[in-house]
Amino acid sequence: MPIHRGPELPYTVVAGVTPWARRWLVATAKVHTATFVPESPQVFDSFVDVLGQYPAYTVVIVNAPIGSVDEGTRTCDVEARRLLGGRRAALQYAPLRSTLAESNPGPYRGLNVMATALLARYREVAAEMSPYRQRVVYEGHPELSFYQLNNEAPLRWSKLREEGREERRALLERRIQGVGKIIDADMPGVPVKHLLDAAALVWTARRVMGRAAKRIPSDAQWDVDGLRMEYVY
Repeated sequence: MPIHRGPELPYTVVAGVTPWARRWLVATAKVHTATFVPESPQVFDSFVDVLGQYPAYTVVIVNAPIGSVDEGTRTCDVEARRLLGGRRAALQYAPLRSTLAESNPGPYRGLNVMATALLARYREVAAEMSPYRQRVVYEGHPELSFYQLNNEAPLRWSKLREEGREERRALLERRIQGVGKIIDADMPGVPVKHLLDAAALVWTARRVMGRAAKRIPSDAQWDVDGLRMEYVY
């Protein structure tokens, strides 16, 4: 019997995904040749829900670790922090493999309050990732996306300050036509800083789609499950 796959769409959809509270904030855009059209962001209860969307996202940039080490630190974290200079503290070191284990009740040495709060989201990603999935799902970080948008220079202000939010808004509006659909979305409870982050990540998704993204490190490090440990920006 013939397999019915549904109609062929004249566009693809890329996504920028960042944790928010106990859920996931997802910014998307339709891409067709040189056309890039941001859409209204959405919130999903689980990372599985993000991956199960239809039409399926062609590229997903997620602000969560992909791959882990048993001890020490991932090369990508070290090199990315060095690249960000004075903004390095915005990028946290990924948890160790033992910390990501569901059976580990803590305490979690080496993790700050923010990383500990996000651990459940990180475990969701770890549970779903495989080398095959890395054909679509890539690890990114908003601060690296903004670094690229800022002509490969670290930003001046933290996103926790009004100056920092305005700095990020200006960069996005300069490069993405229609980005207001994301950063000005009426989403009760969702902070502006999260909307700015999601918009920056979907910009990186576009760069991956267009084969313009850069990788850190240039030669990927691999974990014991065969996952590439790298950032794209």
